[in-house]
Amino acid sequence: MDISTADLYDERGEELQSVSTQFQNIGGRARFSGPVRTVRCHRDNALLKAILGTPGEGAVLVVDGGGALESALVGDVIAALAVEHGWAGIVVNGVIRDRVAIGGLPIGVKALGSNPAKSTKTGAGEADAIVSFGGVVFRPGAVLWSDEDGILVEH
Repeated sequence: MDISTADLYDERGEELQSVSTQFQNIGGRARFSGPVRTVRCHRDNALLKAILGTPGEGAVLVVDGGGALESALVGDVIAALAVEHGWAGIVVNGVIRDRVAIGGLPIGVKALGSNPAKSTKTGAGEADAIVSFGGVVFRPGAVLWSDEDGILVEH
């Protein structure tokens, strides 16, 4: 990503939505961008793992975990799977685990924080749905930009 989110917002203004949630930069790349894919899941990461095991082609997976802090939705194994399959980043409205290992991977990861507890693996959830959090609506295919200042998404 060559342009900062601040400069991009100055350039495009109201064409973009700015995520109000204060996510932590956890992955090895603070700056990333790409088309949005989504998954909605609550304390269960089997579906998002399956999605990240498919070709990402530079996309960003937006995970709506409902802001749950009780168990991690992404760990080092899942983040490494995303790197292997060409995903640009993962935005988790929830928590991750294996923070240090994820920080060493060449992928953008933003989350609310970390918790070592595992999530369940039943496959519950919904893929490629319209999700919203932080005052923003995430539609599959919209472009997302993320850096140290925050996250912007096309309307």
